[in-house]
Amino acid sequence: MTFVEMVNKELARSRNKHNPIMTIHEGYAVLLEEVDEFWDEVKNRNPDYMAILEELIQVGAMAQRVAEDLDLVERFGPAKEKLDGFVYGREK
Repeated sequence: MTFVEMVNKELARSRNKHNPIMTIHEGYAVLLEEVDEFWDEVKNRNPDYMAILEELIQVGAMAQRVAEDLDLVERFGPAKEKLDGFVYGREK
């Protein structure tokens, strides 16, 4: 299974378990919680790489969920043109 497939599976699980994210502040809080859990795993003297992968999957799923629940992709689709010229924050 690819990382994207794992993120999609987690996204579906999250949608079945929790109500939609309603505000950007709520989205920030949800995403921050997942990033904090990732950071907790990273700081371990003997990191559990399976747990790190699980947290990264959750970070990815929650980032996608915030964008989709708040209709950011739909609402700001024309702004996508600005993103097409960049790869990992650098111009192509």
